[in-house]
Amino acid sequence: MTKPGHTLLTALMAAGLLSACSLAPTLQTPAAPVAATWPEASAADSAANGKAAADTGWRDYFADVRLQQLIATALEHNRDLRTAALRMEEARAQYDIQSADRLPNVNASVADTRAKTPAFLTSSGHSTIGKRYDAGLSMPAFELDFFGRVKSLNDAALAAYLATDEARQAAQIGLVADVAKAYYTERAYAEQYALAQQSFETRQRTYDLTRQRANVGASSLLDLRTNETLMETARAAALTLARQRAQAENALTLLVGQPPAPAPAATPANAAGNAGAGGSASGSALASDAQIDAMSALPAGLPSDLLTRRPDIRAAEQRLKSANANIGAARAAFFPRVSLTAAVGSSSPTLGGLFGSGSGSWSFAPQLVLPIFDAGRNRANLNLSEVRKNLAVADYEKTIQVAFREVADALAARSYLGDQVTAQRAIQDAQADRLRLLELRFANGVASSLDVLDAQRELFASQQSLVQARLLRTTSAIDLYRALGGGLK
Repeated sequence: MTKPGHTLLTALMAAGLLSACSLAPTLQTPAAPVAATWPEASAADSAANGKAAADTGWRDYFADVRLQQLIATALEHNRDLRTAALRMEEARAQYDIQSADRLPNVNASVADTRAKTPAFLTSSGHSTIGKRYDAGLSMPAFELDFFGRVKSLNDAALAAYLATDEARQAAQIGLVADVAKAYYTERAYAEQYALAQQSFETRQRTYDLTRQRANVGASSLLDLRTNETLMETARAAALTLARQRAQAENALTLLVGQPPAPAPAATPANAAGNAGAGGSASGSALASDAQIDAMSALPAGLPSDLLTRRPDIRAAEQRLKSANANIGAARAAFFPRVSLTAAVGSSSPTLGGLFGSGSGSWSFAPQLVLPIFDAGRNRANLNLSEVRKNLAVADYEKTIQVAFREVADALAARSYLGDQVTAQRAIQDAQADRLRLLELRFANGVASSLDVLDAQRELFASQQSLVQARLLRTTSAIDLYRALGGGLK
């Protein structure tokens, strides 16, 4: 091997060895700025035994077959998730581009050069046309990374890519939870609409009967107008719920990414006599109490567990690493930058002699650039990198705090919403029994029709409140699953 070849090889080996150096500060990950345990109100819940949310796939968590189909479709067609995946691919490409700077670029070239020299510039007094043929390999301006500038930029790009990948996983978990919440919200509106429609039909029959009685003088005009008011109120409530259900279906369609299959008709499962204390009756739009109990039985563990369970926290940590690596690149800009440009090949005035004996050529041009005056640019870049790292630290700590709050809220909801649903069901059962007794008293002429109508109105309100309480308990179980980092598979 020629001496220039030895020189070039030695330089490249030195560059490879020295590229391990870095001026980036040692990263000290901030301590989690939250309590070591969950709030006292949720201490019993956090000690629950069972499979962790991060180890529970969404197919195991959500038992509803139609919901599973909707989630699978959303994971394939949701545009926000598709955008997150493309962002990850974009970050991967940027990392590949940046990592390419750590290795020299080698180009092959073939050139045919012709140049005319005027007669007054030649010794013979005649113009000449010179020809030259060149072929070889060249390495343009390869930086020897003595101070780790290129390595720091590469580390920053890698951390940015990993942060984007974690963000994609967080988006996927969020999508699973959002689809489930939208699905149960639509089902709750469907159940409420069925109750409202049932109430409207009952009140319409009562109104028709009262009108007939008023026509023969058996009922007063006040009774007629009161019944008409209650009937129209029920109709307005049914129309409102129909609109809300349609809007909930539109929200679900947007999340799924394409029109879902038509939902089955809902049965008012919590109407009087249709649901017992143990759960919803067959045909219920929402999950049963037993299903919600199973969904809520997730061990919370310790707040520190969130650092590895939640992709959004891991993404914030990677962004912090990227910002820290950029400080190393900014520091390296203060030091000399050494680059190598080299070429080896063959040159000849004739094409036939291009690879003949004695036609070899080479060039070797090391360059050292030392910053002397840059009007404070390098200092400003370093300050900017340090500020961005501080911002990344604040973002990391805030992400942990938000995660802690979300889990604590979900645990608090799990502690109280079960009892709230039980109390609301007891109210509904009491209202249903009260209506039954008043209807008996009215049939015997003891109670007035206004008492019966008032009982019907209060029963309808308690039924609607029970659906809302059960929906709230369902969505809180979904929020707990999401907050604990579940839902990837």
